[in-house]
Amino acid sequence: MSGTLLALAWRLPLILLTLAGGGWGALALHFRGPDNGFVRSLLIALWLLAALASIAAFILPRAPDVFWLGPGVFALAIPAFAGWWHGIQPRHDRDWAPDVARLLDARIDGDTVTLHNVRNFDWRSRGDFDAHWETRRYDLSTLRSADLIVSYWMGPAIAHTLVSFGFEDGRHLVFSVEVRRTRGQEFSALGGFFRQSELVLVAADERDIVRTRSNVRGEQVYIYPVAMPPAELRSLFAAYVDEARQLRHEPRFYNTLLSNCTTIVYDMVKRIVPGLPWDHRLLLSGYLPDYIYDLGALDTRRPLAELKRRGHINDRAIASDVAGQASPAFSAAIREGVPTLPAHTAD
Repeated sequence: MSGTLLALAWRLPLILLTLAGGGWGALALHFRGPDNGFVRSLLIALWLLAALASIAAFILPRAPDVFWLGPGVFALAIPAFAGWWHGIQPRHDRDWAPDVARLLDARIDGDTVTLHNVRNFDWRSRGDFDAHWETRRYDLSTLRSADLIVSYWMGPAIAHTLVSFGFEDGRHLVFSVEVRRTRGQEFSALGGFFRQSELVLVAADERDIVRTRSNVRGEQVYIYPVAMPPAELRSLFAAYVDEARQLRHEPRFYNTLLSNCTTIVYDMVKRIVPGLPWDHRLLLSGYLPDYIYDLGALDTRRPLAELKRRGHINDRAIASDVAGQASPAFSAAIREGVPTLPAHTAD
């Protein structure tokens, strides 16, 4: 008995590693394998067959000799697989979906920021829209506010995070870190672990990027004014501009866990506010407002439940439409009833 247990003791780690490698490799091939479906399925089948034969050889006390081909084939396949995986690099030259087709190009010159490829689409449905890409200029000396916008699309724990900057003239500009899908591609949270899509930073008008979530997709959208001193507010805006510049020169993959709409914003804010604590709510982005509230960066004069209730924009956003089109007063309409921050917290 002791000999059997000893044999299992050294085989168990190999079994677990082979099981994990077989499953991970099959998913990687599924999401990033050859475009030809038959070839992709064949490679997945061969990979799993070698993994399963390896596991059987480790488990069975007297495995047939043919089973021991599995570990040998699997061991030889691993370097080939690693070379293929390493060769998958992020790119800018794909056939992108129209709403993420262009990269933001932003430059700051003194107080003036110039942004090329600001998105301002008119959305009627997910697939029916008028595409507009604009060049805009803003005076950073008139930057007055930042709002956290959280859009829930899959239960209470999962949400998309956006940041909207408000200027003295009433204009608002939203930055959103998003999956850069190819034409016809559907987003997959699981695929986001396997280099399925690149990352893109979108700058957009609220009538585009917020309204499409509240009015067109039916997501539940909330807006929370954030208390930031003017210097930090400007630094955060500049951080987005710098992030856009880096992405233009060095494309990166979106990662569901490590490089997404929330973690990248956290990384930028952490450079501005040293010592910003890590929290599990940064991964469960639906609870991000709770985290920011606990940091004292929302209006703590009121309970968070009240901020959430008054910050829910959907009814106001839908009511603001004019003949099915976005109202020019959309930004003002969605902020009706949202508590404003006292002047001393904004300064």
